[in-house]
Amino acid sequence: MTQILANLQAATSSEVSKPPAFKTLSMKAPECFDGTQPFKVKNSSYLLNSWPLFESQLFTLFGDPNEVRKAEEDLDGVRMKEGGHVALYIVNFRSLVSRIGDWGERALIHHFRKGLASRILDQLASHPSNIDSIQDLMDVSLELDTRYHERQKKKNNHQEKKPEASKSNSSHHQKFFKLKS
Repeated sequence: MTQILANLQAATSSEVSKPPAFKTLSMKAPECFDGTQPFKVKNSSYLLNSWPLFESQLFTLFGDPNEVRKAEEDLDGVRMKEGGHVALYIVNFRSLVSRIGDWGERALIHHFRKGLASRILDQLASHPSNIDSIQDLMDVSLELDTRYHERQKKKNNHQEKKPEASKSNSSHHQKFFKLKS
């Protein structure tokens, strides 16, 4: 919501020096466009003339009054699935952090670690480098997760080839050994 408001404020903060040009003959400019003043709507609601009032009313009507508290609770509960990808966890984590504000590096590192899958935590425990920032932790976690998924892919490919080999071996053994029935 705050990002939408920031974009809206930036778009509306610069005044247009001329009223819009009406190019059709059958239409005339509304009375609020007299051509002498910068483009402003005359007799408009007080909400349109006061950005802070407009913003507060918009939040009152459509915003979550407990957005920060909810984001903090969600951040406390966000977890990476054991077989999931760190990249998705990072996206969810960053989305929640963007709504919270400044928690400080140590608190963010603590919460990020808390939500990591145990396989990543195990690998981090034996990781040689000292991780001092949330970005370093995310980068190392992403690297470890990528290696894990590459290894899983190789294991799955190897296991798919193995049953075919065992079938051919069993038929090969049947040629040379007669089994009693």
